Amino acid sequence: MKFQLKYSRFGERSILIEWPSKIDESILSDIINYKQYLQNKLVKLKVEIVSTYNSILVSYNFTIENINDKISDLKEAYLQIDTSKQRSSTLWEIPVCYHDEFGIDLENLSSAKSLSKSEIIYLHSQQIYTVYFVGFLPGFLYLGGLDKSLHINRKSTPHLNIKKGAVGIGGNQTGIYPQNSPGGWHIIGQSPIDFFDPKSDCICFAKAGDKIRFKAISKFEYLRISEEVKQGIFKLKSSSYD
Repeated sequence: MKFQLKYSRFGERSILIEWPSKIDESILSDIINYKQYLQNKLVKLKVEIVSTYNSILVSYNFTIENINDKISDLKEAYLQIDTSKQRSSTLWEIPVCYHDEFGIDLENLSSAKSLSKSEIIYLHSQQIYTVYFVGFLPGFLYLGGLDKSLHINRKSTPHLNIKKGAVGIGGNQTGIYPQNSPGGWHIIGQSPIDFFDPKSDCICFAKAGDKIRFKAISKFEYLRISEEVKQGIFKLKSSSYD
């Protein structure tokens, strides 16, 4: 399926390519295919290509003199993409402790949504989420697929210091903070694993198109896994997802 895309200059060296403004897996698949095609086609130019829910930003290492020619090249490249290719992804199992010590907003969320805390935990951990892109903070996974009964506006007064590994809900999304940060999401749990490793060739294990499932763990398991992570012996569970 091909979309009607919008191409526009974005500064002196970049072109912004936009899809319809919605969170949609067919759009995500199209973005990933286009991004991979451009990375292969433009490898000698050493371009930087960044994707979001519904856009790609193509940044060249030189000033674009003729914007129309560059846009024409990108449009032609889009038409060359083979959409029949089946793309495989990885399903990652993320351990999360929903203990009250970590789920600092669980009580308020329970009241706001007229759901028990156990119902919230069940709904949150039963879904399979899609990674749409990694951004905001290095290693922050933007996930689609949150159960509609858990959708809630972001907090009017943000937390000033959300702890690394905190799992939150904001709007129709859920995500995990990869480092200490201010934020306005409702915090419902904590994961003991690292989502950002600047020393690794792959600074974040997940990529756009991958899947995430949360596994509820006890506080004892949380402490055990935390220690294994510190020792560098923890292995994150994953499987192929087609």
